Formats: sequence, C-alpha cells, structure tokens
Amino acid sequence: MPEEVHSHGLRELAAIEATRGSYEEAQAAICRSTGVSLGKRQVEELVARAATDVEDFYTQAKPEPAPDSDTLVISVDGKGIVMRPGELREATKKAAEATRHKLKTRLTRGEKKDRKRMAELAVVYDCSPVARSPTGVIARSEDGPKPPGPVAKGKWLMASVADDAKDVIAAAFDEAERRDPGHLRSWVALVDGAKHQIDVINAEARRRNIAVTIVVDWIHVVEYIWAAARCFFPEADPLGEAFVAEKALAVLQGKAGIVAGAIRRKATMCHLEPKARERADECARYLKNKKPYLDYPKALAAGWPIATGVIEGACAHLVRDRMDVTGARWSVNGAEAILKLRAVRSNGDWPEYFAFHLAQEHRRVHASRYAGGVIPGVA
Repeated sequence: MPEEVHSHGLRELAAIEATRGSYEEAQAAICRSTGVSLGKRQVEELVARAATDVEDFYTQAKPEPAPDSDTLVISVDGKGIVMRPGELREATKKAAEATRHKLKTRLTRGEKKDRKRMAELAVVYDCSPVARSPTGVIARSEDGPKPPGPVAKGKWLMASVADDAKDVIAAAFDEAERRDPGHLRSWVALVDGAKHQIDVINAEARRRNIAVTIVVDWIHVVEYIWAAARCFFPEADPLGEAFVAEKALAVLQGKAGIVAGAIRRKATMCHLEPKARERADECARYLKNKKPYLDYPKALAAGWPIATGVIEGACAHLVRDRMDVTGARWSVNGAEAILKLRAVRSNGDWPEYFAFHLAQEHRRVHASRYAGGVIPGVA
C-alpha cells in the first residue's frame, strides 16, 4: 500500500490523464472512471509521486541493441514554458524586473513579457545510413520521387525544466553510451546552430573522449537563405525561389563560405541601405560562423540525417501540446513531473516504468522498514 490514502492504481490513472490534458480534465476523467472526486492539488501530488523514479528507471534500462553500422544520433533543443511568478530562472527574473514597457495595457513590437522558463529537450536515436546526393536532397516533388533518407529507430526522449542544457545533454550522452559503450559507432549531434548547445556538446564529448560530429540543421540554413532572398526579390517572385535553390544547393555541396560572400556582394551591388540588407548580412554571417558544422557533403556521403525534425517534433508534442494550455501557469515541480511522464509515454516505456516505480515504492515503503523481519517499535 502507498503512504498516502489513494491507491497506486489511482496514482497511475491520475498520471496518465494529467499527461493527456489539463488537470481539470484529469479530475473529470478520474471521477467518470472510478467515482472518486479529487481536488486539483491532489491530482498534482499524485502526478508528482508517479514521476519520482523516471531518472532511476532509465539509468538501469538496457536499450535494444543496434548494429555497429547504425549511426547514433543526439539532438537537443529548447522550448519556453509560461511559469508562475517566482518560478523563472534568475536571469529571466532579472530581465522581467528591469524591463520597462512603453505602454501599460499592451506590448509593442519587439517587447516580451519575460514570463517563460526554458525546457531543455534531448533525443537519442539510431538510424541505418542512407547515402544521398545534394541534388537528391533539394529535389522538388515535380522532379519525381524523392530519394529516401535515414529513418529514426529506437527513439529516446527526455525533457526538463528544472535542469539546464548542460545536465540534459549529459543525460543524452549517458543514454548514447548505454547504446554504444565501446564507442564503436558513428556519433552525430544535430543542432539548430545555438552556440551554447554546440559548446556544451563539444565539452561533453571531450570529457568522455568520444568523437562526435556536429551537424547544423539543414532547414535552419534554408530559412536563412530565404530571409536573404527577401532583400533582393518580392515575396512571390519566382526569381527569389530560383535564388534560394541555387544557394541552397551550393551549401549542400560544401560551399557555404562562397555563398556567404556572394550574398554580401549582391547586397553591395544592389546598393541596398544597411536596414534593407540586414537579413542578407545576417545570413552571410550565419553561414560563415557555422561553416565548421555545415559539412553536408561528408554527412550525405556517410548517410547521416541532416535535419532536426525529430527534436522539433518532440518540442511540439512533448511540450507545446500539453504545457501551452491557454491560461496555464506552471510551477517548476509541476512542469517537471508532467514533462518526465510525457517523455516516458512517448518513449513507449509506460508499462515497464510503472512496474519499476511500484517495485521502488515497495522497497521505500515496506522492505526498507521491515528489513530482517524486524518491525520498528515492536519488542
């Protein structure tokens, strides 16, 4: 039996329903299923208790084996969650306190409420290499069937609003090492280009003496090129589309530095004012700064993925679909419990996890108190 008055079965039901929808919807679902009427605070407490063993579960878990020929992929990203007052990270809290908005009743262009705390996400997965060519990646649907790319297998997701990026990336490396303890496989880290993420991944790889190739998301690169194209062509101009196709193909062919220079020269030759060429310069700067991580010829020849679709999807279904409920304001502990449990369910590990959780509860509540057959307080 659990320590609280509610059963483990009710705890599991509360955890499942609260990770599907709002706490109010969970209350209603529990009442319909069991006839038990719980308060919102009680549901929150049951969910928090259900999440207590997630980290220990994955520490002892043994991932499905994959062949050494499969690529091992790590991808990380962040997604903001609206928090209750006082639950923000210190830097965001200071920014909120220091901000003086121009209007009292609404935000003006470029202003933020500074009310979100970043949830850090990581995904680890395997994929069989599928070699592709730059022209195959950029092919349009009217050009015929697009060559297939590598497909993610054995996805493992985690998210945390309590831990920072360093801790989450370390946990992702832990999972990757469980899959490849001998470091025999090709390790690839897919990122959106954030400098802090790249620095932390490099530091963690050095600490563990692991060779990791960092690849910047191809879709982010294309969006920067499209932004540059807007400096030269109207939005619906086919010439702008042709410009993007030409420059994107060149980047895929390993010519990011040349493309950066060409975009800057075009802005100069068009005699654009500093404001008008701002996006073009930003694109050129991005391509130049991220050039070490834009070795797409190597990645495509090796059959690696070059897009962060898996982690982008995780940000949507793991965080946004549940945490962005209209009017929701989260505490750190409440958001952390929901994120952990949603990750377990997304990984397809719920039955195994909850059995592990019950075993841990038995150890904490019963076995540890009656070790050796001695009942505390009884002579």
